[in-house]
Amino acid sequence: MIFQATPIKGAYIVDIVPKRDERGFFARVACENEFNAVSLSSAFKQCNMQYNPRRSTLRGMHFQRGPYAEEKLVRCTKGAIYDVIADITPGSPTYRKWFGVELNEWNRRMIYVPKGIAHGYITLSDNTETFYMVTEFYVPEYECGIRFDDPAFGIVWPDVGTLIISDKDRMWPLLLVPELSL
Repeated sequence: MIFQATPIKGAYIVDIVPKRDERGFFARVACENEFNAVSLSSAFKQCNMQYNPRRSTLRGMHFQRGPYAEEKLVRCTKGAIYDVIADITPGSPTYRKWFGVELNEWNRRMIYVPKGIAHGYITLSDNTETFYMVTEFYVPEYECGIRFDDPAFGIVWPDVGTLIISDKDRMWPLLLVPELSL
């Protein structure tokens, strides 16, 4: 695997290194040794997938508060998404900064999202599927988020038409409340 640091502290784009032959290819998508070599956790406790039938579906920006703060490894397995991360950790050198990258079934790219980073994406095509692994179990009472359009972050989302977004994601607060210890 190839790990490329993003402008967000602790976040990486992860590219596979396919070994090809006449049958196709083989590639590793997670390896404890390779993750440890760049100081990333590979202790995934849960794997999840999401399906989105329509382009313009926005999910985010989500995170879990401590003590259940999680790290994620996210991949788009069908279709295409614009994946966004935003640093919500006060005191971090990249606090209130964001980064976006296209993940799709063709580039097979992944993004590693560390603790203290909100995560979301918008679908760029119909019938999109994402697969992600997390280092903590989902605990509903520790689920949190920030608004996808919070001016404190200034995220620039691709213009893909009228957004399809849940009421819950529309209602996240505009500013991170400091009492939400990560």
